[in-house]
Amino acid sequence: MAPEAVVGRRRIPEGDVVSVVVQLTGGHGQRQYVRVACVWPRGRGVAAQLPLVGMETPSSDTWVALSAEPLPATVAHDWAIRPDCGAVVLFTGTVRDHAEHRTNVTLLEYEAYTEQVEPKLAEIAAVARERWPGIGRVALLHRTGPLELCEVAVVVVVSAPHRDEAFEAARWCIDTLKATVPIWKKERWEGGEDWGLAATDLAEVRDQ
Repeated sequence: MAPEAVVGRRRIPEGDVVSVVVQLTGGHGQRQYVRVACVWPRGRGVAAQLPLVGMETPSSDTWVALSAEPLPATVAHDWAIRPDCGAVVLFTGTVRDHAEHRTNVTLLEYEAYTEQVEPKLAEIAAVARERWPGIGRVALLHRTGPLELCEVAVVVVVSAPHRDEAFEAARWCIDTLKATVPIWKKERWEGGEDWGLAATDLAEVRDQ
């Protein structure tokens, strides 16, 4: 059974805080609950509840995906655990409220094509295994579509026997993803809406 996630938002009455509650159902019926709270400025609306979504975990030791649905960071972390790996590093990139020369960012929108992105993510994972032969499982997941403040845009997970190689490989994976994968980002802020200003020419994975 594929893990499923229900994501809902509600405002805590005593403050300007939005709670994001995620219920994950694992393959053996276990239920996990993740509650993330972040400050939400006064007067800003709260998005409606998102639908039930699912994402298959792979049978191999590499998981790459481009998805318009909320990313299952906790599922990816638990999937990466293996008996021979004593370290699991999980990185999540979330939507923040500012960007280069832009304040009060309220929304990001990512555009990408699966047939371009997923092979590049797979290449990053393969090269990571060449550079750190001892790593166990690698997950590289990225969102598309509109994302609000505090939502997860990217997930990188690496497991390894020891923490040094897990940290190094995970850092290299996210840096290389940012430099090589064709994903476009549009920003909405107090001054309008336009594509991000930090875009650079894409590089080759093996040059990173």
